[in-house]
Amino acid sequence: MRRFLRPGHDPARERLKRDLFQFNKTVEHGFPHQPSALGYSPSLRILAIGTRSGAIKLYGAPGVEFMGLHRENNAVVQIHFLPGQCKLVTLLDDNSLHLWSLKVKGGVSELQEDESFTLRGPPGAAPSATQITVVLPHSSQELLYLGTESGNVFVVQLPSFRVLEDRTISSEAVLQWLPEEACQRRVFEMVEALQEHPQDPGQILIGYSRGLVIIWDLQGSRVLCHFLSSQQLENVSWQRDGHLIVTCHSDGSHCQWPVSSDTQQPEPLHSSMPYGPFPCKAITKIFWLTTKQGLPFTIFQGGMPRASYGDRHCISVFHDSQQTAFDFTSRVIDFTVLAEADPAAAFDDPYALVVLAEEEIVVIDLQTPGWPPVQPPYLASLHCSAITCSHHVSNIPLKLWERIIAAGSRQNVHFSTMKWPIDGGTSLAPSPPQRDLLLTGHEDGTVRFWDASGVCLRLLYRLSTVRVFLTDTDASESLSAQGEEEWPPLRKVGSFDPYSDDPRLGIQKIFLCKYSGYLAVAGTAGQVLLLELNDEAAEHAVKQVEADLLQDQEGYRWKGHERLAARLGPVRFEPGFQPFVLVQCQPPAVVTSLALHSEWRLVAFGTSHGFGLFDYQQRRQVFVKCTLHPSDQLALEGPLSRVKSLKKSLRQSFRRMRRSRVSSRKRPPGGTPGEVSLGQPQPNSLQMQTAGTKAEQTGLQNMELAPVQRKIEARSAEDSFTGFVRTLYFADTFLRDSSHHCPSLWAGTNGGTVYAFSLRVPPAERRMDETVWAEQAKEIQLMHRAPVVGILVLDGCSIPLPEPLEVAHDLSKSPDMQGSHQLLVVSEEQFKVFTLPKVSAKLKLKLTALEGSRVRRVGVAHFGSCQAEDYGEHHLAVLTNLGDIQVVSLPLLKPQVRYSCIRREDVSGIASCVFTKYGQGFYLISPSEFERFSLSTKWLVEPRCLVDSAKIRNHSHPNNGDSIGPEKIVGRARNSGSQHDGEGKLVAGLVQAHLTRSLLPAGVLKEIQSTLEGDRG
Repeated sequence: MRRFLRPGHDPARERLKRDLFQFNKTVEHGFPHQPSALGYSPSLRILAIGTRSGAIKLYGAPGVEFMGLHRENNAVVQIHFLPGQCKLVTLLDDNSLHLWSLKVKGGVSELQEDESFTLRGPPGAAPSATQITVVLPHSSQELLYLGTESGNVFVVQLPSFRVLEDRTISSEAVLQWLPEEACQRRVFEMVEALQEHPQDPGQILIGYSRGLVIIWDLQGSRVLCHFLSSQQLENVSWQRDGHLIVTCHSDGSHCQWPVSSDTQQPEPLHSSMPYGPFPCKAITKIFWLTTKQGLPFTIFQGGMPRASYGDRHCISVFHDSQQTAFDFTSRVIDFTVLAEADPAAAFDDPYALVVLAEEEIVVIDLQTPGWPPVQPPYLASLHCSAITCSHHVSNIPLKLWERIIAAGSRQNVHFSTMKWPIDGGTSLAPSPPQRDLLLTGHEDGTVRFWDASGVCLRLLYRLSTVRVFLTDTDASESLSAQGEEEWPPLRKVGSFDPYSDDPRLGIQKIFLCKYSGYLAVAGTAGQVLLLELNDEAAEHAVKQVEADLLQDQEGYRWKGHERLAARLGPVRFEPGFQPFVLVQCQPPAVVTSLALHSEWRLVAFGTSHGFGLFDYQQRRQVFVKCTLHPSDQLALEGPLSRVKSLKKSLRQSFRRMRRSRVSSRKRPPGGTPGEVSLGQPQPNSLQMQTAGTKAEQTGLQNMELAPVQRKIEARSAEDSFTGFVRTLYFADTFLRDSSHHCPSLWAGTNGGTVYAFSLRVPPAERRMDETVWAEQAKEIQLMHRAPVVGILVLDGCSIPLPEPLEVAHDLSKSPDMQGSHQLLVVSEEQFKVFTLPKVSAKLKLKLTALEGSRVRRVGVAHFGSCQAEDYGEHHLAVLTNLGDIQVVSLPLLKPQVRYSCIRREDVSGIASCVFTKYGQGFYLISPSEFERFSLSTKWLVEPRCLVDSAKIRNHSHPNNGDSIGPEKIVGRARNSGSQHDGEGKLVAGLVQAHLTRSLLPAGVLKEIQSTLEGDRG
């Protein structure tokens, strides 16, 4: 039988692969992109959020999450939970209704779509006749009341969605019960409000947009009483005892109406315009909630003075003498108030205000004086400032973990101590096996530390680098500062702040040593900060060192942005990571690579001009190396250079692209050995992607497709950005001869060059007395000049070298120094293994020649077996420009598995991907969401939870075992593609546009557009 097996096919190896590798998209971290609807179940204590892409996400206790996706990619307009059931109804903008249910299968709950329905009118009827505006689930659990634009209210039976035509409440039927003076006015427009009587399910309230409100008797099909306002109606709130109705109107006023059996139209008890008398915006939603103290809460959206505060997004809370207008930095989508859920209770006693804004969710504690915000355990606003980079650190030592948490807790003193109030469901997911950190760098110069151990991505600590530099804003200025006499009583809430004081502050690279607590952070203007963890506040000066990367070059002039001005004197830093050294690269270009070796106390940094090595023990520069090629004029432009330079570089880029496309048509398909590659270096590609015309989009697509049509081809040495340093790597290996190993620094450039420097690091006892010495030992030029994206040294047992201090902490075996070491160089187009110290090629894998892929991200991961606890293998995890993820074996470079992960059009998602040390990964599916995926069978972080429907009917405050969960439906949806995968081209374009806007100012984008149009002309 052996002769019939395919060459290289090993059944035993195939079985082992199944034990090691499995691809799953497990959970989405962050805040849903473009939210459009909010729902809440008081009995389940579950929150639901709908999005413009047709997704619904349910959240309960931490770890309890569900996700569903409508088959149609239409926006979710409304979400309503059915009383006393594990069901909810969604209304989409195509006027369709969808019934979802939570069902327990295999011990866990699943979110499933059961039915869908579209309300149809008679033939020839106008679309407005059945356009649904309001949905009311009746407490009978069997009926839905649907208000429409025509003023009719339709009744639908659940779960079949059968229309009960005999129960329709038509505007004509209502008109018969109204007095003559009411009939003379055009009181019927669309239905704005539908509410059930709080104490009598036989009555419902119907509010019409022109100011008419009626109470309808369902049994007798008649109007019990009506109220007529002179202003356009926006919404209604019905007091718990049913004796008072509060209406809100388009002129910024709200009115109180007494409810009695007298059918005569009563006058309002009280009418108020909270922010009058000047013209105000509409109050679009209002809550009137009673308390045991006797004074009600009035909570409403809008109503601000139109002239002065018409652009504010506010929710106002009035109670007794306390009045606050919570001011949000993004548009308010909807809000709800959490109050007593037992219908038999005499008072509402609200305890929390939940506000869904366009970019974040905010929960306000209404029981604590001052109404402080509550810190969410999930739904983090990852993009409070645009994410510019990310860095993952696995298996954090407990001591460092506790110190980071302690530093972060001091930043959270303004939060309420209230327990998270949305606590439905029970999480069945096992406890995380280790502590993981995800660090995100942001445009405003901050680094955020996230607990990425489990299902919930929780903010632990926030580091700001702004205090090191002189900026236009005062860091001590409080956003929430508000004078006591100010009116309206505005108070800023939420963390979303998309405006950066200075784009040069943006964080580009992060490197954290989990054993020593040292952190290196590099930014957009060539700044490299070294920080150490301090448990106490301190005041000290930050030592400044300048690294001139062009010191041996003549005739170059930097045309980009200036360096940031650093503070010269002592600066006070809060507990946490505190900077002690600032290395300023000159020219101040974006730092493109960073490496830290805490055992040798060295940090290496690279830009588009070269790289350098800094000794942060003695705080001195070891050396700098210029990698600039004479043709690298674009490297001197900078990403924030003057528009004139940017226009020039764009013209050059597109003309080069067009020439390449024209010449490629004239060449035979195979090309010539010296053919110039169409794949441009990354910074140039990023500039070109900002241009949105169809002609240029076609050109970019051709650029992506070009490698499929060719094998690896040599790139010209005159291509721009060849000196761009892509990767830096420290290794203790054999560099000069096979008998002596020494510390070394390796650097890979965009032009396919690898530099190796041997280092002499003094022993610990003489470390402060003797200097670190460096000498260039090797220079490797890849034949095809493809950008080098990764460098790795394997020890004598073909195992990657351990991290610095990992062996010292007994967390790894000492590397094998007896056998010969091997050097792995990963370029965009191939993997190549060299022997050390001779640097002779041993074997290679040509990725582009086989599939037309180009490597975008590479990481070393340990894959453990799900069958044998003590068995595992080290492999390379590789992400390509096609969005595929491949696992390649070490050291034989044999492809193991390949999965489709990210859409190839999602350039931003591919660029944001980061791998973990244990076969997981994260990438941005929107500006505010990370998708988490796993390549390992052993390391899988996914939500598993349960909603116990037997406890739902208990309306008292349930404990943490009373609600919802997520899992199987989530697993199936994510295995077939993430939420973002199903959003369609329109949403993908919106996400890309959003991310592009975060990279370039609006003025520059306009200049780009005009430049492109000028080129076409």
